[in-house]
Amino acid sequence: MSFYVTTPIYYVNAAPHLGHAYSTIAADIMARHMRQRGQDVFFLTGTDEHGEPVALAAEREGLTSQELVDRNAPRFIDLMPRLNVSNDFFIRTSDAGHKAKAQEVLARVRDNGHVYEGVYEGWYCPRCADFKTDAEAGEDNLCPIHKTPLEREKEDNYFFRLSAFQDDLLKLFDEQPDFVMPRHRYNEARSFIESGLQDVSLTRSTFTWGVPVPWDDSHVFYVWFEALLNYYTALSYAKEGEDLTDRFWPAQYHIIGKDILKFHTVFWPAMLMAAGIPLPEHVFVHGFLLIGKDKMGKSAGNAIDPFTIMDEYGTDALRYYLMREVSFGHDGSVSLEGFRARYESELANELGNLASRTIAMVHRYRDGVVPDTALDAGLAAEIDGVTGEVREMLDRADLTAAGDAIWLRVRRLNRYVEEQAPWALAKDPARAGELDRVLASLAEGLRVIAVVLYPWMPESTGKLLAALGSPSVQLECARMQAGRLGAISKLEQLFPKP
Repeated sequence: MSFYVTTPIYYVNAAPHLGHAYSTIAADIMARHMRQRGQDVFFLTGTDEHGEPVALAAEREGLTSQELVDRNAPRFIDLMPRLNVSNDFFIRTSDAGHKAKAQEVLARVRDNGHVYEGVYEGWYCPRCADFKTDAEAGEDNLCPIHKTPLEREKEDNYFFRLSAFQDDLLKLFDEQPDFVMPRHRYNEARSFIESGLQDVSLTRSTFTWGVPVPWDDSHVFYVWFEALLNYYTALSYAKEGEDLTDRFWPAQYHIIGKDILKFHTVFWPAMLMAAGIPLPEHVFVHGFLLIGKDKMGKSAGNAIDPFTIMDEYGTDALRYYLMREVSFGHDGSVSLEGFRARYESELANELGNLASRTIAMVHRYRDGVVPDTALDAGLAAEIDGVTGEVREMLDRADLTAAGDAIWLRVRRLNRYVEEQAPWALAKDPARAGELDRVLASLAEGLRVIAVVLYPWMPESTGKLLAALGSPSVQLECARMQAGRLGAISKLEQLFPKP
């Protein structure tokens, strides 16, 4: 089976921040988990490099738009290995391959009768690169996202007949109630459709930084339509000499933020319908990372630098924190203080201490060899249940619940240490068999936890599995089994306290 997951593509008019890391880590967890299940996975991320926001940013800095994107895109490319994400391709919408395929698809939309020429007049937010309806503008004519005054625009454009797809979109939402997830985002998208769809600008004629319109070179494509196509166009040229479209399209999951919900849950499926392209299976919409009560972002000036956290605490700690601190699909507050508290209490004191104690006790009491003996059946039943739970939860992109299920088992193993008190068993030679069972059960339980936790923290769990002498991360191995482990290595602290 194939599995295709995408992140949003990120604007390059400023440096990456924690919000970019959030979406990317979430998609990476899903991609890594599906590879653990033996699926054929393609994971896409990249940068959105066209449109008025980029052109304006370049103008402010005295650069050409191409110079700006060529300078800023590497910052996002460099973020990927730092986050230890396993993306299969990084798309830039300035790529020649993207431009050519986008032109081909949008020409097909026109050939199918869904494009006409007209004049747009209405509200526009240059920071969103989005035309706003009167309802979205509200009484004060402010952008609902940025809270800045909207601009009144009038220009000759080509229009996409979005209104013609209202009934088809409502049918999609009726027949596929998990097309948009979670449910409150589905309701939001459906409400927007039910309010009545208006035709929207497909092209712009007041600036030139974009993908040229092949049938009228005085226009460029409206950045959102061209950018949305990246999920489809990337497959046509990501692997030299091979078109991966038939192998991976349609995508299983688009991971996006709620501020771009309208584009991905209304415009995107309508455009695919207009082009005769199959629709993706799910669009999962996560919330905002908040600093206090405010959305974190470059424009707000309150962004947390992910590089600073990774430099001090390591990449896995950042990956873990973001997926544990904020319920995936909802808004949630983040802070350096909260990060440090969770790092110490959960990573260092719970998982790190569990790993250190277990391995140390096997070395102290059994010369570094895990006893080959029957395991604690009750403990095994509790630990083994996590694998099925995680599979089920990640099938519906419920990363938070999956992480909670894993952490319940981390805490269960810690309680098991206290309940069985192996240090006390070691004092009584007559109870050597009990000590063997406890040590073997702890080591094997720790191995299972490391396997299911691997997508969240690949570096740390990789070190732990290597120390246990069982490096496989395939999910079929995530069940406790007697005799699997033998000699194990000593392990440095996984999460040292600064």
